[in-house]
Amino acid sequence: MTLNNKIVFNEVKDYLFITIGVTLYSFAFTIFLMPYQIVSGGVTGISAIIYYITGFHLENTYIIINGFLLLVALKILGLKFLMKTIYAIIMLYLMLYFAQEIFPKQDNGLPIKLMGEGQDFMSMIIGALLSGMALATVFLNNGSTGGTDIIAASVNKYHNISLGSVLISIDLMIIGSCMFFPQFGNYIERAHKVVFGFCVMAMENYVLDYVMNMRRQSVQFMIFSRKWQEIANAIGTKMDHGVTILDGHGWYTGQKMKVLCILAKKRESVNMFRLIKMIDPNAFVSQSSVIGVYGEGFDEMKVSVKNFNNPKDVK
Repeated sequence: MTLNNKIVFNEVKDYLFITIGVTLYSFAFTIFLMPYQIVSGGVTGISAIIYYITGFHLENTYIIINGFLLLVALKILGLKFLMKTIYAIIMLYLMLYFAQEIFPKQDNGLPIKLMGEGQDFMSMIIGALLSGMALATVFLNNGSTGGTDIIAASVNKYHNISLGSVLISIDLMIIGSCMFFPQFGNYIERAHKVVFGFCVMAMENYVLDYVMNMRRQSVQFMIFSRKWQEIANAIGTKMDHGVTILDGHGWYTGQKMKVLCILAKKRESVNMFRLIKMIDPNAFVSQSSVIGVYGEGFDEMKVSVKNFNNPKDVK
């Protein structure tokens, strides 16, 4: 595959998975959260609160608020990221409208309660899990569903702060605002809405961080083999991975040998073991999880660098 073809393939893949993510989010929100008037965070949560109070369609509020946020985010996130965000916002707007149109309605205009009466808690769990997975799918493919996701992505671009932590701070304020609207009932009923909203927020962001960290998780291999040259060559050519060769000395045998040190994504572990076993079934291999790997091919170091030419920055 040529470089241009690879770029096109990656772009198509990103847009495909962004579409899948926003579709899953739309149906999770419409089927499991809206019927029970469960409030979530983000711009979707704000739009839902306005819809429950005024009846103004939430997809319209969603697109209006995101229009203002996109103008602010243009300089921070860049045009490439913004194009995918615009695409995700438009798709989510259409999918929210489509999901509400095709799903049967209750007398109050909300979608029917698929889980049945009194199943608020179970519906909340399913909706939060699915929406968390949906958001992770969008973020992992260089996109955003807009709204507070844009703010979270902006912070995450420059600081090593998890997306879930940023979203939680914003969502606390959005969900807590339910206490100030009498349309949600008396104080006990409002508190009920807030508690359910906090549960959705916690589960959604936990799933978001879990899925993203699982995809990014890296491992370290230490390979001891007499066929170290063949293994290193195979890993470098077939898996396109860098290999560090260390000098080893066996304490018991007194023999010198080479040790291969390799950092890879966890999802590549099976292929790595398969390749090693094909060359040397008797190789001694150690695999360990690492907290973080930064540099070419892995994550970017998101820390500020002081200007040591300035005497004030030197301690």
